[in-house]
Amino acid sequence: MRLTGKRVLITGAARGIGRAIAIAYASEGADLVLLDVGDDINGCPYPLGTASQLSTTAHVCREAGASVAECLGDVRNSGHLRAATRTALDRFGGIDILINNAGIAAPSGRPAHDVSDEEWELMLDINLSGSWRALREVIPTMITQGSGSVVNISSTAGMVGYRYFPAYVTAKHGLIGLTRAAALDYAPLGIRVNALCPGSVRDDPLLEGRMLFEIARCLAVPTVDHERTFAGAQPTNRLVEANDVATTAVWLGSDDARQVTGAVIPVDGGFTVR
Repeated sequence: MRLTGKRVLITGAARGIGRAIAIAYASEGADLVLLDVGDDINGCPYPLGTASQLSTTAHVCREAGASVAECLGDVRNSGHLRAATRTALDRFGGIDILINNAGIAAPSGRPAHDVSDEEWELMLDINLSGSWRALREVIPTMITQGSGSVVNISSTAGMVGYRYFPAYVTAKHGLIGLTRAAALDYAPLGIRVNALCPGSVRDDPLLEGRMLFEIARCLAVPTVDHERTFAGAQPTNRLVEANDVATTAVWLGSDDARQVTGAVIPVDGGFTVR
């Protein structure tokens, strides 16, 4: 129970990696504020997490013993993030850990010159600026407390390039830059900022994730057998599990990682070693 008494805000918590992190944190004793958009977004070509899926995440976390507050909100909207922060303060009295997980994989699947202004702006607004907005809302509370941990969920696309994902790669590289800059800004104040970079993560049906499926669709990889295709690109010949990411996020949020800040940690089966 490494996180007993820790108060945690998790964005993109309705499904997939966000749900896995929420469950892992609940199992370690944390109290949670779970945020997700709860609806589809114009310009994103696939369904996003729903309010019902967010409630499912909250239910599983409560069964694990956590106190949980649910918030519907869009990370493009500073007011929504401010409201989620206020919920954490009113309900739990503070925020010890911020997990910036909200993100989209598409629109993608085209080279840079074929990306529209709207597509480019949408990807960066959610995947990069959304994390900055959440950090901006939460950091003042952490400064007052004299402690805190921010975990940004980037991607191997933040460490290397991928064809036909120019906006996604740019946003995830930018998130690593934000991580490193913020780590230096806040280290003297007792606040740590780190980035996790998942590789190809299996879409676990119990977590209702669909990110890998959407990446396959963008790349015209046959979705009937896309998992084997992506696993074949891993040195381990295995896909990453969402729980692999979640357990690393638990460690980064916990006091076990008290001397770790500004780190960029791949959870990718060795993909970025090559």
